[in-house]
This record gives sequence, C-alpha cells and structure tokens, in this order.
Amino acid sequence: MSTTAVERNGINAVPESERHGRPRDLFWPWAGANLSLFGVAFGVYVVGLGLGVVPAILTGALGYVLSFLLVGLVAIGGARSGVPTMTLGRAPFGYQGNKLPTLFSYVSNVGWEIVLVTLAAQAGAEILKRVAPGVPTTTTTAVCFAVAAVAVIAVGVYGHAMIMVVQRYLTYVFVVLTVVYLVLMAPRLGVSLETTAGPGGWAGGVIFAMTLLGLGWVNCGADYSRYLPAGSRPRSVALWTTLGGALPPLVLLVFGVLLAGGDAQVAEAAGANPVAALAAALPTWFLLPYLLTAIGGFLAGAIMDIYSSGLSMLALGVPVRRHHAVLIDGLLMVLGGYYLLFVSTSFLATFQAFLAIVGVVMAAWVAIFLVDMWRLRAGGRAYDERLLRAGAPAVNGAGLVSLVVASAVGLGLITSADENIARVVGFLMSEELRGGTFGSANIGVVIALVLAGLLYFLITAVTRPRT
Repeated sequence: MSTTAVERNGINAVPESERHGRPRDLFWPWAGANLSLFGVAFGVYVVGLGLGVVPAILTGALGYVLSFLLVGLVAIGGARSGVPTMTLGRAPFGYQGNKLPTLFSYVSNVGWEIVLVTLAAQAGAEILKRVAPGVPTTTTTAVCFAVAAVAVIAVGVYGHAMIMVVQRYLTYVFVVLTVVYLVLMAPRLGVSLETTAGPGGWAGGVIFAMTLLGLGWVNCGADYSRYLPAGSRPRSVALWTTLGGALPPLVLLVFGVLLAGGDAQVAEAAGANPVAALAAALPTWFLLPYLLTAIGGFLAGAIMDIYSSGLSMLALGVPVRRHHAVLIDGLLMVLGGYYLLFVSTSFLATFQAFLAIVGVVMAAWVAIFLVDMWRLRAGGRAYDERLLRAGAPAVNGAGLVSLVVASAVGLGLITSADENIARVVGFLMSEELRGGTFGSANIGVVIALVLAGLLYFLITAVTRPRT
C-alpha cells in the first residue's frame, strides 16, 4: 500500500495480498508513540509515591514491561486475523454487547489524543516564551495547538502505511535529540532519595507504571499488527511490540527518577508542568531542538490514538469511512484540547484520575479478551468471521458480566486526587483505607485484571459462548 494514498481498509480483515512486513517493524510505531519527554515526568511521579531510586526504577520497569506485554499478546490476534482490536472484541462480548467496551475504548483514545495535543501546545508555548518573550502566551499556545492538531489529523487520515513510515523517522530524530538532552541535564542527576513507602508503595509503583503506559494501549494492540502476514511468528510479534513500547520510555523514566534524586526543585516543578520545568535549565541554543523533541513525542502518540479511535468508531457501527471517522475524532480532540488549555485549571489531577479509571476498565477488558483469544480461539488462529459481522450473536453474557463486575470492583478500590471523581470511586474502601498505602496503591487495577479473567474463564467453562 502506498504511503501517500489514503488507506481504504476499515475494520474488515486485511486481504492477504495487502499484508506485508516483519514483526520487528512493530518496534518503530510503538517506540515513536512512547518516546516523549513526558516520560521523564513519569519517573518523577513514581518517586512521588515515596520510593527511592532503586525501588522506583524496579517498580517502573516491572509495570512497563508487564503492561506492554499485554499489548504484545493482543497484537498476535491482529497478525493472525488481519482484523483490528475492537472488532475482534465482538467474539468475547457479542456483536451488540461489544459496543460497551468499544465505546469506552473510543473515549480512552480520544482522551489520550486530547491530553497529548494539549501537552504539545503547552510545550511549544513554554519554549517560545523564552525564544520570543514579547509574544503573548495565549497566542503562542493557540498557534502551537493548531499546528499540532492539523499534523495529527493529517497523518491519521492517510492511515496505516503513513503512520508506520512517520513513526520510524520520528523515532530516529527523537533518539538523537533525547540523547543530547540527557547529556545536557546529566549534571543535575543524583541518587539522594529515601524510600519512605511500605509494601503498598511498591505495589502502587508497579500499578501506576502500568496505567501510565501499556494499559492505555491494550485496546490498540492489533491495529498495527494486522497488516503483517498471517504466518508471522507470534513470539516475535509480542516481543517487538513489548520492546518498542516499554524500552524507550523506561530509559526516560530512569532519567526522571535520577533527576528527582539530584534536583528536588526541578523534580517538584516537573510534577506540575513537566515541559516547562525540564526546559528551564537548558541553554538557549538547544531550545529549538528541545521544542521539536517535546512536541514531536506528544504528536507521535496522538497519531496512534487518532487512528485507533477511528477504528473504534467503525466498530461501534457508525456508518462512515475510516478517514471520515478520523476527521470526526479530530474535531473532538480540538474541542477537548481547547477546554484543557483555556478553561480547565487542574490538568494534573484530572489526568491522574483519567489514568486510574481507564486503567481499571482496560485491565478488565484485556483479561477477558486474552482468555477468549487463547482459550477459545486457538491464540487468534480460529476467529470465526461469523462472530465479527452483523448477524452474529448480539450479546455474549459471559464477557459482559465479567467486564461489568470486575470493573465495578476495581473502581471501588482506587482513589483519585480529583475531588469530583473521588466521590464516585473508592466506594468499597473505608476512609482509613482510602487515606493509607492501600488506597494510594490503586490495587483495584490489578484486582480488575485478575477478577475479569477468572470470571470469564469460569463462566465459559460452564457454558461456552454462543457461536
């Protein structure tokens, strides 16, 4: 398929004649999407749980690898079937029942688009403030926001082939510029951090890292592997997806942890406004390259999200072409970004609450999806096309019951710094538990993952889903 031609495939199975490439090609889109300087702030956030340098790095690494391994396992289903992720979800949830998790997937993708484009605009405005101090911040923010939104929408409209090429070259550029940035900031690194958290803090670090990374991508895993030949080695598909998604951001997380250990002032500022804080100590000559690195990293992730959100819209049954779905998603992204940039006053609290809620539901969803794929569909080799198109069983009660029950339990066992969202989560915990290490660990994410998979396994062991 030509890079400059608009992709015509929607949620149909990609014809074998159009399938090409090798599993290692998956490294580039996932690396590009997650090689953002915001990953440095993630390291600061993990340290904020009361973890020292070594515990923060270990818990972050474990959370990143475990969560992106889930994405890699989902990607195997895409390579074997040629079908995008949320369309494959019709098998465990039913044709109509699948619309519930697909709607949540859609909201998740659009939410991440909004967050990433917002961060790109903030990055541009903060750096241009130093380069051109006389220009009003509102003006620079608006210009950067417009450029970022147009770039994301344009690449999303062209589709899979364009994304694979763009992400590869963005990754090359980001690696070089990020290395220069790390060298310049190296004198500020240190290891003077003490661990004040108990076991709950360690568990919280792993879970928080999972929600920061892979659990936000599990609903997209098959979208980028479905163009691979059906005979691609499953282990290679999972491996390259996991390496691409987890390794680059892990390097940045380690740097963020060490930055928190060496410069408490910068680390504290990075928690509130990561882009500005991480640029404050840079020499003027590197501000423009830093601008490109910061904005480009955010846009690479937003490009992946807008493509997958378009596929989710089609899986919901909205009768539009894939590229038209991207345009609709782009409009929502612009409206949401405008709200966060020019209306909202508590971006970080809202973002963390969004991560926790998305993490619970996506954890429950991916557990059901993987149990279904590996136990009932022979690891993705035995998807029956009749289950994926209109006329298939409308509802698979086993999947929906497992999802709703596990999500409800998980949401009852997480906390939020956003006072409005805090009122609707954590309802299964006492006030004492909410305020202690158990509450801060957001253990509901892992409980939702385990409970959903176990429920679906047990229910389908007794009554196989309708076929």
